[in-house]
Amino acid sequence: MSSPDGTAATSLWRDRRFRHFWAGNAISQFGDRITELALPLIAVGALNASAGQVAALTALIWTPNLSAVLLGAWVDQQTRKRRLMVIADLVRAAVLLSIPVAYLSGTVTLGQLYAVAVLTGTAGVLFNTAYPPFFVGLVPRGSYVDANSKISAARSASHVAGPALGGLLIQILAAPVTLVVDALTFLASAILVGRVRVDEPPAAAGTTAPPLLRRAREGLALIVRHPVLRGSLGCCATVNFFTFIGGSGLVVLFASRDLGLSAGSIGVAFGVGATGSLLGAVVAPGISRRYGVGRSIVVGAALFPAPIAIAAAAGGPVWVRAGALAASVFLSGFGVMLFDVNLNALQAAVIPDGMRSRVAGAFSTINYGIRPIGAVTGGLLATMTGLRATLLVAAVGGVVSLLWLLPSPIPRIRSLAPDTAADAAG
Repeated sequence: MSSPDGTAATSLWRDRRFRHFWAGNAISQFGDRITELALPLIAVGALNASAGQVAALTALIWTPNLSAVLLGAWVDQQTRKRRLMVIADLVRAAVLLSIPVAYLSGTVTLGQLYAVAVLTGTAGVLFNTAYPPFFVGLVPRGSYVDANSKISAARSASHVAGPALGGLLIQILAAPVTLVVDALTFLASAILVGRVRVDEPPAAAGTTAPPLLRRAREGLALIVRHPVLRGSLGCCATVNFFTFIGGSGLVVLFASRDLGLSAGSIGVAFGVGATGSLLGAVVAPGISRRYGVGRSIVVGAALFPAPIAIAAAAGGPVWVRAGALAASVFLSGFGVMLFDVNLNALQAAVIPDGMRSRVAGAFSTINYGIRPIGAVTGGLLATMTGLRATLLVAAVGGVVSLLWLLPSPIPRIRSLAPDTAADAAG
């Protein structure tokens, strides 16, 4: 069996270093799902937070991504990326542990939850910007797609089973105490990542590091100049803007109010549909080998937003409406994994060493920064035009993201062979 770069593929499960990293990442992903459920419940249940305060808490988790362009530029100058990832995990573990300690002593406050959201979000950005150079030191080029498939499959599995596990733990332990479990997952990740030895790419060449802002601009400039990076960022930002217009909150509201589905039916539909992302992550390497990396990205970019229209157009008996919602979530999850697995591998192949963290930071600032704008726009559209029309706008607008990909070299890239990446850059 050959890999997407045309070389013979070797099973990553035989590499103990990859197994350690994968296990740490998978464990912390399940912990994240617990925290996503527990933090809002602490705010509402223990502190009687208002809807606006809960929304602010959610926004603060995303806010540190706006600093990724600067943090990534700083990380690129550090030679020990693995150490930064371990530090990020340890910071998140310590910060999360502060909540159950404060809860048990009766001193937990909304301000502390806000601080925890910002600090854990910032540590997450540090981890994510240090990760790309670490990844290419850990995984052979011929296994980029396979590695991203395995990592994405673990993330998808956490979205399928994590909320149920989190809900059960919260019922047994109470939401604040449950955060001890998430803190332990980050501690486990720190230990496992710390055991992985990689030959990390050196920091950017030069005896004197250029100023931070200049390095950040260089990351942005590379994205603008490079046809693959420019096309992929334009596509990602566009599709995320529109899918956040029709975000999961509005879909749930639409399913309840317009489709008349019960909470149980909505939960089952989302649970069944969530398996699409797990399936997409698992089969993405095979599709890539058969049809090419670029074509897989293009199909995924369309299949991610388009199924929102299936839910928006649903009607008829209850089982048809619930089935349409499940199909929408399933196909969308399949599409986003087909898109992410292949695009992440392609970016790892084309970004030069010494630029990886600052490019990742610049990419994240724009890609994540556009999401809350899309969510706010979705709320305004739903108020003015109704939920069904808003979801249709999200589906059609998301497919428009293909206009970034089609003129770029991406659809013509079949493999990740070095000469292919060089041609794409030129």
